[in-house]
Amino acid sequence: MIDHRAPVAARPGTLTTLLTSLTPQREKVTAYLSDTYVLESVEQLARLGIDAAGFARRHSLLLLKPDAIVARAVEPTLKWLADNGFRVVGAETVPVNRHLVRALWYFAWNIASPERRRLAELLAAISDALLLVVSGTDDDVPAPIRLTEAKGPTDPRKRQPGHLRYQLGQHNFLLNLVHTPDDPADVLRELAIYFAENQRAEVIGRAYTGASHAETARELADALYARTPCRSFDPAVAVDRIRRDLDRAGTPAPPDFAAHPAAALTRALVAGHEIDPWSAVVLGSHVLPMRVGTGPQTLPPVTAADWREERG
Repeated sequence: MIDHRAPVAARPGTLTTLLTSLTPQREKVTAYLSDTYVLESVEQLARLGIDAAGFARRHSLLLLKPDAIVARAVEPTLKWLADNGFRVVGAETVPVNRHLVRALWYFAWNIASPERRRLAELLAAISDALLLVVSGTDDDVPAPIRLTEAKGPTDPRKRQPGHLRYQLGQHNFLLNLVHTPDDPADVLRELAIYFAENQRAEVIGRAYTGASHAETARELADALYARTPCRSFDPAVAVDRIRRDLDRAGTPAPPDFAAHPAAALTRALVAGHEIDPWSAVVLGSHVLPMRVGTGPQTLPPVTAADWREERG
């Protein structure tokens, strides 16, 4: 007979207690109580006999996005992780598509502009991504909180020497190379976004052993590099390439395209003209609006200060 009762870890009262211990944001607790991805990870960890709270506090995820593959950023990231007290305990190639992008940033993309969404889809098609599972100490501040703080903010103007994003290169809001979950609750959610059940069990099992998988990450990176060309992040290079593409397509760019490319680039993207996707992403990330309105994200980012204030 099938037992239709929910696992203990997934019962509403217990799940509320679990999530409250994993995020300082009450709105996130409410949203995640009915989030399918969170429920899948919590229930699976319970079946595996692994404490979900402990796992999510001691582990985090670091996604090297397609722009990081183009930038050849894996080795510098591995070195930075080791230098900052994080151990790579898992590495997987992750296919990227529009659905993954929307799932990861579901609670933030209410403020994303149509232009940003369009560019993100182009970026997703550039390459698969590399996901690192990392472990760290769970002292006063859990590993995912520490990693996100040390990674540095999305806004390039706020990055400081020592931040991972600062070290990898001062690009922009869209081309920020890496993504990490804000807090332990996000670790649970993102595990189920990246992996189906059987693969997720394997990833969790490998991470739980604590064995290093840095060399696996290097091997996967080499395979991604072999099929993904290294490209320029210079918008001037992108302008020249897009101008040539438009000329070849019989829809020449306007004479002032280099000085004022936003309108013409948007028209070309909406019309579906055959222009180099990478060049469109690079140029668009510099000249097109990245957000709409002035309101907040559905769920605001969680910072280390939020965690310390809530737990202090």
